[in-house]
Amino acid sequence: MTSLLLVAGVLVAMFVAYNIGGSTTGPAFGPAVGAGAISKPVAAGLMGVFFFIGAWTLGRNVVTKLGTELVVDPGIFTLESSIVVLFFIGIALLVGNLFGVPASTSMTAVGAIAGLALAGGVLDFAVMGQIVVWWVVSPIIGFWVSLIIGRYFYARLNGLIAIERSTGPLLDLDRSGVVPVPRVHRTTNRRELVGTFTVVAIGCLMAFSSGTSNIANAVAPLVGSGELAMNPAIVLGGIAVAIGSFTIARRTLETMGSDLTELPLTAAIVVASVSSTLVVFLSALGIPASFVIIATMSIVGLGWGRATRPMTGSEIVAGEGGAPIRVDALAAEREGETLPPIGAEDADDIPDPGALFKPVMTARVVLMQNVVPAIATAGAYLTFRFVPIFGF
Repeated sequence: MTSLLLVAGVLVAMFVAYNIGGSTTGPAFGPAVGAGAISKPVAAGLMGVFFFIGAWTLGRNVVTKLGTELVVDPGIFTLESSIVVLFFIGIALLVGNLFGVPASTSMTAVGAIAGLALAGGVLDFAVMGQIVVWWVVSPIIGFWVSLIIGRYFYARLNGLIAIERSTGPLLDLDRSGVVPVPRVHRTTNRRELVGTFTVVAIGCLMAFSSGTSNIANAVAPLVGSGELAMNPAIVLGGIAVAIGSFTIARRTLETMGSDLTELPLTAAIVVASVSSTLVVFLSALGIPASFVIIATMSIVGLGWGRATRPMTGSEIVAGEGGAPIRVDALAAEREGETLPPIGAEDADDIPDPGALFKPVMTARVVLMQNVVPAIATAGAYLTFRFVPIFGF
């Protein structure tokens, strides 16, 4: 009977990891895919590889933390309770993936474990409070940093690193030898090549960071129960994440790469840099990082900042984006002419807010990122509190 329960637990854990692959691939590689830097299959492959590296190296520390420190008594993780917790994590994440919205795996997993611990009276409120505080603060930091960059620095950054995709592919495969060798396509320019590799490299860093924190969301209950060893748990979780990246992640890649905001390659680099920096910082503090929400709010902040960017004096004098300034402009008022508002002649240079920041899609994303963890938390608590077989 125990062996059958263990098999069921492993399958449920892989189901959770499968949905983690679906929900985290979008935030990591959505900017690169939306900018046309890489294809969805390439993004999925990179996600699987770097997620596993992160899980195998640093992820085991987070598994231990989540499986022991969040609850006062780790003995509450029986095989049966672990399966139920994983079931609610997987179902909640599946809901988000079916809606095409990448939900926070950390919030969902911690919520389900907290529901179990709360029903059993063993929740460590100090640890839970510390995690929640950082969940609130980190997206706000990501939003405002990205908004400031978009509002005051994006134009200059875009002038320095603007990359317009060429008509041809980025690379060609030289099949003249035994092993195909990638070579730069004749239409690819140097700035395009450097920028593309930059945004992809940052996506790989985010995938690595996801592995360090999110592998625990799939396997921590089973490892904490003592029924599954750490190494095979990480291997099985990594395989399931890769499968999810190649299948269900397609919709979240579209949401994070194009539906939420129009994202040129320069913007993708900014979003990925801000998000990955915050995720690495939280991982260093031992906090399960909710980088789905960080990346979402970073995209929103950048889009909002770009859409409300004021014109600078140098841009107006230079006449960028509009008609040149007339020498006799100052005399116009004396002659009875009506002067246009400052910067109106350059209105074409300021992006339309609806093109960069889509309130309806953003509201849907934010709503689902709160609904999904709530489903896991409420489901776990009600089950462990009122179903008699658990004895809480």
